[in-house]
Amino acid sequence: MVAQHNDPTDDSMLTARKASLRELVSLLEDQHTRKLDVVAAASKLRAEGGRLVVAGAGKKLLTLDGVSDTDVALRPTASADGDISDKLGIPVRYLRRLRAEGKVELYDHNVNTWLRELGDYKLFTRALVDDGDSTGVARALLSSSYRVIDNLDVLYTVLEGVRAAGVPVEISQCDLSETRMYVKVSCPDIAEYAPDLLRGYTSPFSGAKGADNPLVFAGFVISNSEVGAARTTITPQLTVEVCANGVTITKDALRETHLGARMDEGVVRWSEDTRRAEIELISRQARDAVTTFLDRDYVRAKLAEIQEAARVEVTAPQATIEHVAGVLRFTNAQRDSVFAHFIKGGDTTSGGVLHAVTSAAQLIADADEAYAMEALGLRAMTTAAGFASRPR
Repeated sequence: MVAQHNDPTDDSMLTARKASLRELVSLLEDQHTRKLDVVAAASKLRAEGGRLVVAGAGKKLLTLDGVSDTDVALRPTASADGDISDKLGIPVRYLRRLRAEGKVELYDHNVNTWLRELGDYKLFTRALVDDGDSTGVARALLSSSYRVIDNLDVLYTVLEGVRAAGVPVEISQCDLSETRMYVKVSCPDIAEYAPDLLRGYTSPFSGAKGADNPLVFAGFVISNSEVGAARTTITPQLTVEVCANGVTITKDALRETHLGARMDEGVVRWSEDTRRAEIELISRQARDAVTTFLDRDYVRAKLAEIQEAARVEVTAPQATIEHVAGVLRFTNAQRDSVFAHFIKGGDTTSGGVLHAVTSAAQLIADADEAYAMEALGLRAMTTAAGFASRPR
């Protein structure tokens, strides 16, 4: 049976943009208290009114007839609808259209038909519910072999690793989407001048000149997904002080995949041994990140590579940005924003395209879209350089 309650969660507890470390920790701790993880056969799942219902996973209900199990009814996030589509082989655009058009009976029929086909196949549902409640939000529908590494554990472990290394850092920005956590760690003490990269650049935000302050400092971005959207990664990022643009060096990222042994059916209670093993993996990554990325020689070497590719003059700005946008599959809105930032930045080189992409990314409201675009900065620069160097 489904206990009838309003959903206890909303999007405000699922996402945050440009938050402080304190705000992020508070949000993650709140999520942790509401977490419900269930491994159940597909036959114990059903769609009802557009919600995903997990039989027997709700609170215990005391009646005159004794104690009975209740079901938990979960509103799927957009990401969870994507998981349902993937696991059941239903086109995701079709499922989302049914939801958007309010055709929940047809949505339920499609989902339930294919759940029955899976029978005893075990699925892992990740959800957030109120303490003792039986409604909430379905965040993911995953394989029962998915190995969980929670955002809060990743955050604490990496920051403890950095602290133990004795390297002074700042948490410059925290973001949380339905699918990922992002934390930017910067180290102003490990800084280098990059005059070739910044001499012609003007910040589109403040009007400050890169030539007056051509400083770039070391850091990295911590990223994790609790819901199967991506690996745990620690990616080096150089921050341009004059505008806070982040130059992300994706090819050097450290990654840890969330896979493991299959879990038994039932509500999942993570053991301390399991948690300790996962944390040790992240701890090793944190130590590697500190010794590799927060290093002056590393910053110098990367800056030398970047500045070499940043010198190509862009003589046809509109055509160049059009080409870059096409190669990197930017949306029309992203393309137009990059072009505007290129013009405002005033740097007519391939390095100026790098600045335009990374500054435009800062204005995007969606965290996933913003970080994905920012990570393409170096590719945008080299793509622009290659286009500009073509014989005309």
